[in-house]
Amino acid sequence: MSLTEKLSAIRDRAGALAAQMGEAGLAGEDYARLATEYAALEPVVATFTAYEAALREKADLEEMLADPEMRAMAEDDLHAVNARIPELEHAIQVALLPKDAADTKNVILEIRAGTGGAEAALFAADLFAMYEGYAAQQGWRVEVVRAAQSDLEGYREVVAEVSGRDVYAHLKYESGVHRVQRVPKTEAQGRIHTSAATVAVLPEAEEVDVQIHPDDLRIDTYRSQGAGGQHVNTTDSAVRITHIPTGIVVEMQEERSQHKNRAKAMKMLRTRIYDAQRQAAAAERAADRKAQVGSGDRSERIRTYNFPQGRVTDHRIGLTLYKLEAVLAGEALGEVVEALQAEDQAARLMSAEV
Repeated sequence: MSLTEKLSAIRDRAGALAAQMGEAGLAGEDYARLATEYAALEPVVATFTAYEAALREKADLEEMLADPEMRAMAEDDLHAVNARIPELEHAIQVALLPKDAADTKNVILEIRAGTGGAEAALFAADLFAMYEGYAAQQGWRVEVVRAAQSDLEGYREVVAEVSGRDVYAHLKYESGVHRVQRVPKTEAQGRIHTSAATVAVLPEAEEVDVQIHPDDLRIDTYRSQGAGGQHVNTTDSAVRITHIPTGIVVEMQEERSQHKNRAKAMKMLRTRIYDAQRQAAAAERAADRKAQVGSGDRSERIRTYNFPQGRVTDHRIGLTLYKLEAVLAGEALGEVVEALQAEDQAARLMSAEV
């Protein structure tokens, strides 16, 4: 099948889906399934339609070159069309790249202070504020699932659910070690310290993504504890769930209701099992890839935030922006995300051509 035939088949399928969605009496679940498939095909169809229109316009303009009175105008327009056609061809190639099934999912965002003590905890809070700012720009919702605060308003750990449109597609490149270089608030001598925090972005799993058998679970309940170890609830509302086959353990005590803690813990457990499955599959695929961006290796130092120089450097792609404050506010984080997405697309296109 030629590329044109493949694109025509995709357009026919999109048309059939649109017709099915317009049928009366379609069940909600069926409509959602059709709409999801249509949404994946629609950008390909739109780009292919624009490409065909550009080819027709080129043919018309080439005919106009034979007319002396129209030649000058046709040459200018033809130059513009000839420049646009390769751009549309590239856009079609990108649109046809295999999609990550998790790209449309919400995420569980986990940030933990690393080396650096109190300064690392403050940096973890800065990173969380950065993602909150970026989420606000995208129209996403951020809900804290679990948080362990440190002194000076930092976070030893913060876990949040980020929900909205294509969240994982944007945030999946953020997993890794983030490093900060600055003078800590507690430093009297004005010396620059280096601290770190780890970020994990997990695509949130739904029940259809991960099947969990009740017999594979060990569920323990206990009293939730506050600072200093004192019990903050007189009932056994805290929940610890162990997935026996994988050894994954999830604890939840944020809610006063054991039922709510259990529901949150199950959601987190599904997400971590799903992530482990994806990591294993990605490791197998990576063995055959020469270049990779966003591999999800959380031991990798991916980015440095240097306050004295006002710069942010992403080490995976060699990108440096002298917009430190704007990036940490979430306003300029999109520039980093877009550069990582473009690099990932280029690497996958190269792999497809090999």
